[in-house]
Amino acid sequence: MKDIFFCPEESNFYSNCLETLVLRNCQDPECIVEFGSGDGSPVINSLLRNKFEGVIHGFELNTSAWKAANLTIDEYNLTNKYIINNSCLFTSEKPKGKYLVANPPYLPAPDKDIYMPLLFGGIDGATITNELLSLDYENVLVLVSSFSNPTSTIAQAQEHGYVVNNFVVLPLKFGYYSSEPKVKKHIENLRKHKMAFYSGDYYFLAGVLFSKSQQDTPDLSKELAQVMTSL
Repeated sequence: MKDIFFCPEESNFYSNCLETLVLRNCQDPECIVEFGSGDGSPVINSLLRNKFEGVIHGFELNTSAWKAANLTIDEYNLTNKYIINNSCLFTSEKPKGKYLVANPPYLPAPDKDIYMPLLFGGIDGATITNELLSLDYENVLVLVSSFSNPTSTIAQAQEHGYVVNNFVVLPLKFGYYSSEPKVKKHIENLRKHKMAFYSGDYYFLAGVLFSKSQQDTPDLSKELAQVMTSL
């Protein structure tokens, strides 16, 4: 769902999180499901850097991004490892997989009438992220923004039986889309209600691995909440 021209730093961060928190922990051939593949570059870069024996099934609504992704997949001979559907995961027959991964749209705004509507993540920015946590995959890797009601995402995860297995945090500066006056004002209002956290022009972006609660699975929910609300 993301536009094919989003922040390179964010794209690289998503790719690194995918490698560190998912691909390098896959012991057997795994099926991974991806929501919002965009132009596919984060996954493609990760596959080129890592030995992965499974298959990643991506879903991307933007036809231009989907076509661009498939051209690159063909170029690097990854057609047997990365298959992207030009459809929405929420309305499609969902593939089985041990992991669901996504860099979902997380831009908060009062409505979709913004510079880049495809980045709209709902009024609080967490709507799509929280919906992904209701799909009941065993593990969910998502990027979570500190200005997109992160505490609601942690609560949603707990409600659906997840713990925070691991996370990585990146400080980012407000970019072109998040600095749009309409959007920035809305984020400021969310901050007043303790639904957005940032300092000056900076916010935190976290790559979070949520896992279904088991006895031997650590729960870093409190630590994540402390970090994401500290700005």
